[in-house]
Amino acid sequence: MNEPAAASAAFDKARTGLWASLQKHLSTVYAAEKQFRAATAFTTEFPFSAAALEPQQLLDYQHQRAVLRDLFVDETSQLDSLVKAVRQKSYAEDDKKLLFMMILGYMDVAATIFTLLDTHRPSRMDKDEELEEAATKFERVRNFVRLNIRGLGSLLPRL
Repeated sequence: MNEPAAASAAFDKARTGLWASLQKHLSTVYAAEKQFRAATAFTTEFPFSAAALEPQQLLDYQHQRAVLRDLFVDETSQLDSLVKAVRQKSYAEDDKKLLFMMILGYMDVAATIFTLLDTHRPSRMDKDEELEEAATKFERVRNFVRLNIRGLGSLLPRL
């Protein structure tokens, strides 16, 4: 097999694998969203007063929030690793951009769900440094992906 054909086959395999992986991750994120929304069905006004809840409602909410939060932290770490791996591959720049666009699409959908951690919450909550760090990292990774899609070369002055 010649070198361009081998590179093309490797990229096709990576693209197909990434697509399947992102679909699986989306399925997990959507399931967590469904459970979290069910646990917040007791109100339509956010932030809510935790004192007004029945103990079981509060317990269910806290459990589902922890599940969504942990998923967010895990997904953020995995996305950071994935973006680094794509960046280091020897694919053509347009191929890398395609992979980055797939990742960015996933991140944009996932971000709408993970935003529930900020919006669907009690009026009083303890500070969660790990969640804040994950949110900062998520935005950093998403911004990096956007820059790579646009093309870092287009941002640098031509000499």
